Amino acid sequence: MSLISQNARPKNEAKREDDIKEKEAEDVDALKVKKRKRGGKGQQPLAMEQVREMKKLENFLFGSLYSSLEFGKGDNDDGVQAGTTAKASDLFFTDRSADTVLSVYQEDADFPDESDDALQRKPVWVDEEEEKTTVNIAKVNRLRKLRKEEDENLISAFEYVSRLRAQYVKLNPGTDWAQLDSRSKLDGSSDDELTDEENEAVVSRGYENVDDILRTNEDLVVKSSSKLLPGHIEYSRLVDANIQDPANGPINSVQFHRNAQLLLAAGLDRKLRFFQIDGKRNTKIQSLFLEDCPIRKASFLPDGSQVILSGRRKFFYSFDLVKATVEKIGPLAGREEKSLEVFEVSSDSQLIAFVGNEGYILLVSTKTKQLVGTLKMNGTIRSLAFAEDGQKLLSAGGDGQVYHWDLRTRTCIHKGVDEGCINSTALCTSPGGTHFAAGSDSGIVNIYNREEFLGGKRKPIKTIENLTTKVDFMRYNHDSQILAICSTMKKSSLKLIHIPSYTVFSNWPPSNTSLHYPRCIDFSPGGGFMAVGNASGKVLLYKLHHYQHA
Repeated sequence: MSLISQNARPKNEAKREDDIKEKEAEDVDALKVKKRKRGGKGQQPLAMEQVREMKKLENFLFGSLYSSLEFGKGDNDDGVQAGTTAKASDLFFTDRSADTVLSVYQEDADFPDESDDALQRKPVWVDEEEEKTTVNIAKVNRLRKLRKEEDENLISAFEYVSRLRAQYVKLNPGTDWAQLDSRSKLDGSSDDELTDEENEAVVSRGYENVDDILRTNEDLVVKSSSKLLPGHIEYSRLVDANIQDPANGPINSVQFHRNAQLLLAAGLDRKLRFFQIDGKRNTKIQSLFLEDCPIRKASFLPDGSQVILSGRRKFFYSFDLVKATVEKIGPLAGREEKSLEVFEVSSDSQLIAFVGNEGYILLVSTKTKQLVGTLKMNGTIRSLAFAEDGQKLLSAGGDGQVYHWDLRTRTCIHKGVDEGCINSTALCTSPGGTHFAAGSDSGIVNIYNREEFLGGKRKPIKTIENLTTKVDFMRYNHDSQILAICSTMKKSSLKLIHIPSYTVFSNWPPSNTSLHYPRCIDFSPGGGFMAVGNASGKVLLYKLHHYQHA
């Protein structure tokens, strides 16, 4: 008999033991269920209440997760309808952040009437002392601008706060483009209404859509012409205009051609030089040497075809820019003048007016170069200026009076005294002819309105007293916003006057560099360049940043 067969148990005995174990396990499970039922009878309502609260919290935070919303039924088992107890304002809210206008659905809804006071924003905190506190706005200088009446002194603190807010809004206006009705304003405005008076940027016109913008290389944002502000003028020093060929003597004349790229410079070294002005190289183009005439004045004709040159001689020269020829004219028939150094060219390029002897004004035709007429003053003549496209002529001299001549009839139409002037030394008219400036040997410059002066008003608009020596030269820029005055008898004696306010720019002349003895000045046709000729033979070149074009 083997070992396995000796230890083997009978099959009936093994089956009986398995049945006993199963019954014992079933009895244990039944006892656990009974105990659980006995202990859960008191805790069952509490557990259900907790589950219900959890569902309410989840529905409040995340919406209905377990069941769809049924109108008119609540969550409780009592069947109490929420619609009968809850108000519409508890179930819905109005979003007023986007727009103040109610939508169609909001207008149809039955919301309770709300007063305007309820819709207005109320302060979180109110200071009760504001009604009792007073502020003296007349005592402090910076608060006097808050006064509504001249004799107003004490105001309440509440009124003081409101006036400060109004002053802030006045100094810091809101952006129009952010307003809802800004588009309608822009669409209805005309080109004249969009003038830019404070040097702001405006969008370039002529672009209908994005394709038009992508097809051009022009500036999309451009600066429109604006008024020059007083006080300070923005400028920068460039390379000297005649850096490639400085003069050996004083520069008596500088002038820009009407194309703004050509500049002439002439002086006592008897040379006339032309330069192409770009602000960087200023290339010399040509020079002309006159053997028998130290040049006292040189000037382009307004049409740009010729240059007139003169000195202390009985004759003068004409240089034709197109043909590149020089013509010597004079002496003038019937005249014995020994000097033709002072002259002016009419703006229509028809006449040249020379200063003659004993108060005579010599009128010479630019085409024939012949004397066509004369005008006679009572005293000696020292300065001339044309106005109204060459139809009127102004003259002044040793008698301290300003004469107005009509060149169509060759007669004097008005004569008036320059206030405070004994000897007049310089005259200059604005490009539009509305104003003129008269300088004297005492350094005084009077600025007049020409129409008022012709009407009998002798009082000048403004008297400039910034020069202390004789006024030798004056020049307006192209838009009459700057008047340059200079004296050749003192170093750096050159002032720039802001015409709309009739004040001198405080940062000119530059303090770090010397202008030497300035003798002449000219502005480019677009106002971007300013050239100053001095006694050392240099032509100083400056860039005026307010003007975008030369």
